[in-house]
Amino acid sequence: MKLNERKQKILKAIVQDYIATAEPVGSRTISRKFELGVSPATIRNEMADLEELGLIEQPHTSAGRVPSDKGYRYYVDYLIDDAELSESQRKHIDRNFAERVSEVQEVIESASKLISQITNLTAIVTGPHSLNSALQKLYFLPYQSGQAILVTVKDNGQVENNIVDIGDDATTEELQILATLFNERIGVTRVKDLSRSFLQEIYRELSQRRRMIDGVVGILGRVLQEEGGGEKIYLGGPLNMLNHPEFKDLEKMRLFMEVFEEGNKLKSLLRHTEDGPVVRIGGENTDEVFQDCSIITATYHINGKQIGSVGVLGPTRLDYGKTIAIVDYLTKSLTELLTNRAHKLGP
Repeated sequence: MKLNERKQKILKAIVQDYIATAEPVGSRTISRKFELGVSPATIRNEMADLEELGLIEQPHTSAGRVPSDKGYRYYVDYLIDDAELSESQRKHIDRNFAERVSEVQEVIESASKLISQITNLTAIVTGPHSLNSALQKLYFLPYQSGQAILVTVKDNGQVENNIVDIGDDATTEELQILATLFNERIGVTRVKDLSRSFLQEIYRELSQRRRMIDGVVGILGRVLQEEGGGEKIYLGGPLNMLNHPEFKDLEKMRLFMEVFEEGNKLKSLLRHTEDGPVVRIGGENTDEVFQDCSIITATYHINGKQIGSVGVLGPTRLDYGKTIAIVDYLTKSLTELLTNRAHKLGP
């Protein structure tokens, strides 16, 4: 379906005014606020055609019109203006990430809070898939007499530090030999593919250093049994939904809170393979609880491998241009930061 230029301008005016005011839009409002060069009577006729096409609809008691899901979709696909983040917003995101670059989970958790603050909407961010990640490298750092810090690095950027007993007589050279052996044997091994027999084989080869190996094998064994085993969900600004008149109904908010606590439905919202921002509007969301909502999602990567997603959830009456720009910038920033970090920690 392709609208003529006048209908496009009127639909765009209706969408933009309704996003800004949350009030149904009438022909006189459009005539007064937007310089379309036509009379209110002409605008009314065009609005009647748009309603017949299913792009706008009339709330029960109002003389004005509001966009339908179909109207929002047409707006996003054909009429939306490109938006850019302000310099201060970009600096705020960059500074926030730079302060947390040492810890992947902190960076990802901060992303959910950051995007909810900027958009005044609810942010959903998934973290790396733990058991599908690969052990990339391990090494030792001196700690204190009889102990060292064992550092394990995964290809999703996660770094874990653990203190391990090595014995009072262990030398730096011996620790290096041990780390080299593990790194040669591990290669790039997914956590879920680590087997007990694999760890026991290394244990046999280094049995003369039983105390040290007990500690290392115990830690790697715990990595193997890592709790949860899946992607983590970070939620930012769940109560931001209350800032929008569409969600003042307490029963509706109760349903949202149940979904936010449960988690699996949130994961399904973010499950897609496209790289760029994806917009799903109203009824395009299969779950009934989200059919008054729109969600804008995008993925972030390390070295080209998708490791998580970012989503912004709000009413269908949200500022699509601005929100798309924020999600796009934030996921690209996450990708760049985590990839650079992985290169520095790489083998």
